[in-house]
This record gives sequence, structure tokens and C-alpha cells, in this order.
Amino acid sequence: MSPEVISMREPDEPTTSERILLSSGRYVHFGPFRIDQQRQEVTRDGSRVKLQGKVYQVLLTLLEKPGEVVTREELRIRLWPADTHVNYDANVNTTVNKLRQALGDSSDKPLYIETIPRKGYCLLVQPDVSDKAPHSHFTKSDPLVDSSQKSSRGLRGAAFTKSDVWVVLGVIGLILAGMLLGAGITRFWISHAAPMAHYPLMLIFSHPSATMFL
Repeated sequence: MSPEVISMREPDEPTTSERILLSSGRYVHFGPFRIDQQRQEVTRDGSRVKLQGKVYQVLLTLLEKPGEVVTREELRIRLWPADTHVNYDANVNTTVNKLRQALGDSSDKPLYIETIPRKGYCLLVQPDVSDKAPHSHFTKSDPLVDSSQKSSRGLRGAAFTKSDVWVVLGVIGLILAGMLLGAGITRFWISHAAPMAHYPLMLIFSHPSATMFL
């Protein structure tokens, strides 16, 4: 009697080849979409795409097997525990439809997710996995760009500050010049007006008829 060979792998455990696609890097790219697996965030051309937990899990499941059929049973096992009592078919359909809506896809003319009748779904694109974020206009986490922008803003701020100082100094200089000019005019007027004010009185008292009132 030959000995029985027992497999040590769990029946529902995915193989290493299925796992390595997503575990080999932090970022997954397909079309205009990027997935940050560490933050569990999906973006399209830099704008965040909101995906619910189960919808996000369906996307990861499809990305693990690009070009292959992912059965409804695989999605059920991925999304719901064995003791969960739900209408699996209806819930799988609803979840996949939500994913299609988020990706801007259609079941009639699929760009990313194709329905395989009576079997499941297939991802039509080949994703790329890497540890480096793409250098694009929408990238927010580039310290060199941020530092250069901050330094340029600082220089512009310093330039504006110097120009403002010169403007203020110019205004102060004009005010002081006006005050000095006004003071000089006032002194000139006082020095010439005072003798003219006493001159008519001297004429009155020096007139011969002025003695008649004394």
C-alpha cells in the first residue's frame, strides 16, 4: 500500500506566482490609475478615486491575475467569510459594478474588466508594479520640488519686503521735505510780515495831527 501524499497548502491559499505581482512593489499602475498599496489609495491622473473596502479588494483580486478569469467563488472567498449569510451572486455583481463606475468602465464595451459569462471576470490590462512613485505634475511628495518652490517664494517675499521698505522711506522723505519747506516758508513770512505790521503805527504816531489826540 503506497503512502498517502498530503498537500501542506490550504485549498483556498493563492499560489506564490499570484501573490508576487502585488507584493513586489508599493505602487501598481494600469492605464491612468495608480494604487498606493501602503496607503490603500487609488488615484487617477493625480485625483483620488474613492473606493469602498470590498470594491478595493475586488480590484486587488483582479490585479493579481491579469488576463486570467477570476471566478465568482474566488471573489466570494476574498470578500466574505465562510459563515456569512448573504446573496453572494447579487453582492458580487453589485461590487463589481461599483468598481466599474469608479474606473469609468462599462460592461458593454469594457476597457478594464470583462465579464466572462457563467464564470467570473477578467482584467484586460497588464499592471506595472514598482516601488517608485511616478514623477508627474500631480506628484505631491517630491521634497526637492517643494523645497525649491518654498525657496523661490521666500526670495519673492524678500524682494517684496525690500521694495516696500524703499516705498516707505520715499514717503517719509517726501513728508520730511514738505515739513521743512513749510517751516521755511513760515519763517520767511513771519520775518517779512512783522516789520510791515509795525510800519503803519509808526506812520500814525509820526504824523503831525497825531499830537492832537495826546
